[in-house]
Amino acid sequence: MIERQETKARMSRIVKHNGTIYLCGQVCADATKDITEQTQTMLDKVETLLEQAGSDKEHMLSATIYIKDMSMFAEMNAVWDNWVPAGYAPARACVEASMARDTLLVEISVIAAEK
Repeated sequence: MIERQETKARMSRIVKHNGTIYLCGQVCADATKDITEQTQTMLDKVETLLEQAGSDKEHMLSATIYIKDMSMFAEMNAVWDNWVPAGYAPARACVEASMARDTLLVEISVIAAEK
């Protein structure tokens, strides 16, 4: 069975299937902020959605991070490293990408297991 939550015309924020949770791409709360704050608020949103879906950071399987400019990679990673619990890092990819809005600096897509 497939369960979709917060479904709109283009996407669902959460899709659950066979104990796996897929989150749509998440961006920051305020795109006028720097990479550090954009990354933190983006990850806060991921944490909230994981909890809503019946999971948490320790159950993340995979994360794909899209960053506007790799010159901000170290700053983004500093926030990421503090957010991910030690010993629970998911499989991860990070790529430089154009963003949907020019002020967005980072976006993430997460796959997790249910608790």
